[in-house]
Amino acid sequence: MIQLQQASVRYGAITALPEMTLTIAAGEFVLVTGPSGCGKTTLARLMAGLIPQALPATFTGKVTVDGLDTRAHPLATLARHVGMVFQNPATQLFHLSVAEEVAFGPRNLGLPESEVSQRLDWALAATGLTPLRDRSPAHLSGGQQQRVAIAAALALRPRALVLDEPTASLDVPGVKQLMATLAELHQRHGVTIIIIEHRLAEAARLANRVILLEQGKIVADGDPAQVLSQRPLLRRLGIRRPADESPQTWEHLLRSNGNPPPTTRPLLALQNIVAGYRRHPVLDDVSLNLYPGEFAAVVGDNGAGKSTLGLVIAGLLRPKRGQVRFAGRKRPRPGLDVGLLFQNPLHQLFTDSVDDEVAFGPRNYGCFDPAFHDQALRQADLIPLRQRSPLALSLGQQQRTTLAATLALRPRLIILDEPTVGQDWGHLQQLMDFLLTLNQQGAAILLMT
Repeated sequence: MIQLQQASVRYGAITALPEMTLTIAAGEFVLVTGPSGCGKTTLARLMAGLIPQALPATFTGKVTVDGLDTRAHPLATLARHVGMVFQNPATQLFHLSVAEEVAFGPRNLGLPESEVSQRLDWALAATGLTPLRDRSPAHLSGGQQQRVAIAAALALRPRALVLDEPTASLDVPGVKQLMATLAELHQRHGVTIIIIEHRLAEAARLANRVILLEQGKIVADGDPAQVLSQRPLLRRLGIRRPADESPQTWEHLLRSNGNPPPTTRPLLALQNIVAGYRRHPVLDDVSLNLYPGEFAAVVGDNGAGKSTLGLVIAGLLRPKRGQVRFAGRKRPRPGLDVGLLFQNPLHQLFTDSVDDEVAFGPRNYGCFDPAFHDQALRQADLIPLRQRSPLALSLGQQQRTTLAATLALRPRLIILDEPTVGQDWGHLQQLMDFLLTLNQQGAAILLMT
């Protein structure tokens, strides 16, 4: 179905894939994993024909999809044979409604309207989006946007489907629904599935083959049980072996800490907050106190309002009613009092290098500390990337860059909106250790997931 013959990809002077040879047979379900920045997304782009057709990169070798040379056939032709769900769903959504977004591909293929309607209804139902069909994708949560991108790819019904971290922003019900849909496509319709993931548990149950990448090279390839039992290799790559039990929904994970409310003054106090976007209410009568040194989590399904709550706390979204007070004041100082890590790292990256990105806030406020700057880069494993452009990094590396930039100002309250997106277990553990250190030094942390 898909063949790579000595395929090599370079972005400028950076080699992402050095002469890879790989064959994926029709009907396979392949799980591809590896540490952040190892070349997984580049491999996905090669398989979908985006390299060399649409993205600036130096490509040598040969890639064929369903017998078609990706150099010789336009993307419109290749899209009938292989579909792709991008790592960042916002980059492939452009219509004014969910229904129009999902129907766009089938209509572009010139299908009869009855067939378009049937595919639209099936794809929306398969991804749980039927109630949102008339909503604008731009006004959905990150997880909901991810489901729209998946539905749009499913509606094309390609013979092969490449999904780049499709579960990264999904809640547990969304992950289970997606995996059930992929299983049906694979088993009943014979669709070849290539899924790139850090969250391995659900995908490993469906896959009949696992490929591990390291620095653009295949270091293991074979049966899932055999590959994922190589503990020394997984440990070296920072990959967590999937647990035997299925993930639980957040309701089953809640535990009381057994502590009464502190008598100290809250660092953050929300009183009867009502907030939303245009005619769509999101938060309704929300009250919350967060105290100095607390490490708290805000959990909920996709679209529950977690990101909206973070924007209100950070002062980036004005509530329609209610009051936000920080340390007794009406407004926090951006960055210094409250630091917010956005769910989409591209929304807060704008300098020419990782080093400048992390240093920008402290230099802007006149509090740049070279030692802490280097510590933030080191804890986020960004030292080797400090001169690279943030826009040329993988999603996981971009996420670590924005996190280091947020932490560089040492805010009193750190809000992290889905910080695990694109992160392998090794980098995630390293970042969590750093957050725990900052928390022990007095910073309050609000984790949204």
